[in-house]
Amino acid sequence: MINLLLIAIGGAIGSILRYLTANGVYAMVSRDFPYGTLIVNVIGSGIMGFLTILILARFSDSSGHLRSLLLVGLMGGYTTFSAFSFETFYLFLNGHFLRALLNILLSVALCLLATWLGFIMAMRLSAI
Repeated sequence: MINLLLIAIGGAIGSILRYLTANGVYAMVSRDFPYGTLIVNVIGSGIMGFLTILILARFSDSSGHLRSLLLVGLMGGYTTFSAFSFETFYLFLNGHFLRALLNILLSVALCLLATWLGFIMAMRLSAI
């Protein structure tokens, strides 16, 4: 039961952070491309890679509390691939095929790169 509470708390915090991050990005640039979602997904992927290794390497987390709070809750609330799917579909629907393809390419490539970088950074820190 405690894990469900931790997931709910982490999810609420992650959702608020996603909202603030995406809207902060949109306040700086136009909404003609889903920049906010792209930035959230890249940041979220990097943090997910980093936290996964950090939790596994640095903390025993035998109860799974850290995983529930940070990975399932916080990062689950923060990352926005459901929004990515909708926004990409909407670009296709409105005839913006190149923008839709660019969003797919950038989202997948940059998120995988950010996950790898987070993984590498955490591996190096855990080796200290």
